[in-house]
Amino acid sequence: MPQPTDFSFSVHATDGAARTGAISMPRGKIRTPAFMPVGTAATVKAMYPEQVRDLGANVVLGNTYHLMLRPGAERMERLGGLHRFMRWDGPILTDSGGFQVMSLSALRKLDEKGVTFRSHIDGTAHHMSPERSIEIQGLLGSDIQMQLDECVRLPAEREAIEKAMRLSLRWAERCRVTFGEQPGKALFGIVQGGDIPDLRIESARALADLDLKGYAIGGLAVGEPQAVMLAMIETVEPHLPAAKPRYLMGVGTPDDLMQAVSRGIDMFDCVMPTRAGRHGLAYTRHGRINLRNARHAEDTRPLDEQSACAATRDYSRAYLHHLVRSDEILGMMLLTWNNLAYYQELMAGMRAAISAGRLADFIGETKAEWARAEAERAA
Repeated sequence: MPQPTDFSFSVHATDGAARTGAISMPRGKIRTPAFMPVGTAATVKAMYPEQVRDLGANVVLGNTYHLMLRPGAERMERLGGLHRFMRWDGPILTDSGGFQVMSLSALRKLDEKGVTFRSHIDGTAHHMSPERSIEIQGLLGSDIQMQLDECVRLPAEREAIEKAMRLSLRWAERCRVTFGEQPGKALFGIVQGGDIPDLRIESARALADLDLKGYAIGGLAVGEPQAVMLAMIETVEPHLPAAKPRYLMGVGTPDDLMQAVSRGIDMFDCVMPTRAGRHGLAYTRHGRINLRNARHAEDTRPLDEQSACAATRDYSRAYLHHLVRSDEILGMMLLTWNNLAYYQELMAGMRAAISAGRLADFIGETKAEWARAEAERAA
């Protein structure tokens, strides 16, 4: 079957606001709802690319801020681009770098032109404009590129949220002009507006008028309660084009994913499963398990004997506990492998449930098993 030459999105089934479908691109198909493992610095930490692919991930995320600092965008292009560099032949989405500039860099100065900042690595000075962000993402060779935006941490005053939202809209237009027409690739806009409904709606409508290939909801999972995040999704969703994919940035826990999918979100990314794996936490069908706890020291059971993932099925909790308590690298590798496997299994389960018209039942059954297992652990 010939590969597509352009970016397209199709919805195959719906269940309430939830939908399952596929993004088709020259480098492959992304089944939605999709969870994108985070490969910030050209690596999904503690994982081989082949493992990530075998778990069912169709797309990974790279970060413009980190890659522009090290090894450098121009060097990356000379080396053949990000796909060749990290040995990933599927689609790659690159974050614009805006969030990292705001959260990691020192002595930053923001104005209409962009943001001037100092590297968190060595203190060198850099300037990121909307045009430069798109240029860097092009040098990296990413398939889905994100507009540069200003992300405000919540809670914040309306004046600051509104100012950032309007600046992000102006930057979105500049990113669109710079991106131009690139067959087979896509530029996504980012809805901002904090926790203020009318600002979110204004942002979504203005971005929809730009007729971009996809739309993200940004500025959430930055300190607000889950109920606020879900309310903002419900506020924005009716104002985004139904024929375009919707991406909730930086989210989240397994429950966050299920709740957001039920409200119409198609794409997610989050460092949570990889970061948790490096700190001794396992996400499983039986809920979250802290392998540092002494109760696991002589537990010969695997994390889940029914899992298709070897890390989950073939290693005892006692062994994983030992590795974690000993700070052994293998413990981080196995738990990261387990966590990413579970996240992909969860997404596959939701895709199947939506197709069968039973997503609410799937969510209820999943949460009931978490509660049952947690009660058993507490007994």
